[in-house]
Amino acid sequence: MSTPVVFIHGLWIHSAAWQPWQDLFAEAGYETHAPGWTGDSATPAATRSRPEAIAGLGVAELTEGYARYLAKLPVRPIVVGHSFGGLIAQKLLATGAAEAAVAISPAPIKGATKLPLAQIRSALPVLSNPRNKTRAVALSERQFRYGFGNAISKEESRRLFDAYAIPGPGRPIFELTAAKKDPSSPTEVDVTAARGPLLITGAADDHTVPEVVSRQAYGLYANSPSVTEYHAFAGRGHSLVFDSGWRDVAQYALGWIASLSQKELSDR
Repeated sequence: MSTPVVFIHGLWIHSAAWQPWQDLFAEAGYETHAPGWTGDSATPAATRSRPEAIAGLGVAELTEGYARYLAKLPVRPIVVGHSFGGLIAQKLLATGAAEAAVAISPAPIKGATKLPLAQIRSALPVLSNPRNKTRAVALSERQFRYGFGNAISKEESRRLFDAYAIPGPGRPIFELTAAKKDPSSPTEVDVTAARGPLLITGAADDHTVPEVVSRQAYGLYANSPSVTEYHAFAGRGHSLVFDSGWRDVAQYALGWIASLSQKELSDR
């Protein structure tokens, strides 16, 4: 039985954005899944119409939702996550719920303390109002352009916003900002755990998760006994997994997964 691949979307983006990846991985022989976050509806439009369904959810609840989904699969999957999905992917891998993981421009785990101005600006739609901690927050087209679509044309950014943008819970952003002083932060990952292989990638022009933040997260695994690799994509922004250049990113992830030996996937 082949190892299934489960795709985990990030904040403000619907799981429908993974469809091209699912098609590509299916062509390569993988069974694929792209379940949404707890509270997401089946389509972007339906999710936009029910923002209250995801209000108040945090990293722990979202991770638990995926852990339950993974536990129902016949074998442990490989997980591929983007942004907050990348943070969740790391948590699932560290606890043994997944065989391997790819974290693309992942939201920072506890210990990644760099805070570039671009990242602060990208988070302001949530952090500007403390009441957003218990609310669902939607980005405006202009905010989406800055946080996701800055490395692509204005026209493409607008198309992606219309196609995939959804409200997201504000709580995970507040949990990131509180992580340093929170001894039980849900963003913490056991970076010394014996686990399957992990690939972390960054994007050079990313505003939401600047490349220096992704690289610092990789550095936190310096003392890990397990395979941990890093790759940076030049000239790419936070939309890199679902914009017109998605295939380059997907092919890199697919090649990395295909290169893993059975021993690397099971020897721990």
